[in-house]
Amino acid sequence: DFESYLQRCQQLPVTVLTDHQDLSNTELKTIMNSTAPQQYRIRAKLRTYKPQKLHQSVKLHCSKCNSLQEVPDGDDFDVILKDSAATAPNPELHNTSWYDSVMWTTEDWKQRKIVIHFVRHDEMLQQPEDTLLMIEGGTLKEVWKLTKRFKCVIPVKSTEDDLELLDLSAPFLLQGNVKYYGCKQCSAPKPIKSLSSIATEEQPSWEPTEIAQVLGIELLQYVFIMKFTLVDGTGALNAYLFDY
Repeated sequence: DFESYLQRCQQLPVTVLTDHQDLSNTELKTIMNSTAPQQYRIRAKLRTYKPQKLHQSVKLHCSKCNSLQEVPDGDDFDVILKDSAATAPNPELHNTSWYDSVMWTTEDWKQRKIVIHFVRHDEMLQQPEDTLLMIEGGTLKEVWKLTKRFKCVIPVKSTEDDLELLDLSAPFLLQGNVKYYGCKQCSAPKPIKSLSSIATEEQPSWEPTEIAQVLGIELLQYVFIMKFTLVDGTGALNAYLFDY
């Protein structure tokens, strides 16, 4: 795997970076004293790389404010879902002109009330693999079960006037096994009824970028970042990898 490859590179006498084959090798000392941008071909050893674990290289990036964030873990999401379950569903927000609602009470001692709102298209429910739904009061386990059957799942909570998104520390949308996050700094969340504009489209695709746009969310993108320190006896150079 990639981590093993990097470790082997550290053990080899030199690491050859083969880009710019038409150029002769340049010492790192010369590169460090040159003005950017330039193109060089180097012959160097990989001294260190960060992060040490490959999964730690994945971050969330906002293209608007250029911020980088750690990807929240599942425990954070679970806590936010549990906190939102303390807000009782508002029955006045059930069964509107653009979604159908189903509510039930769990049989455990907590007696949680769970509501699922199924978005309609042309007055009909779509096939599960094409359906967007919203869930109130669900646990992490229940949310993941829904994502295995339905195309899009949005965790929500009730207010007096409309459903709204949870804290943006949580994903605002789940699709398959992918969690989509919004930038707290650049987003201006709108009421959930804004989604009704997509439901009226001829063929709603429920694409994350479109959902984010109508909900006033600045979508964060998953990026891959690594730092390499290269040495050749004349100097050390830090190289950064950043890609979507």
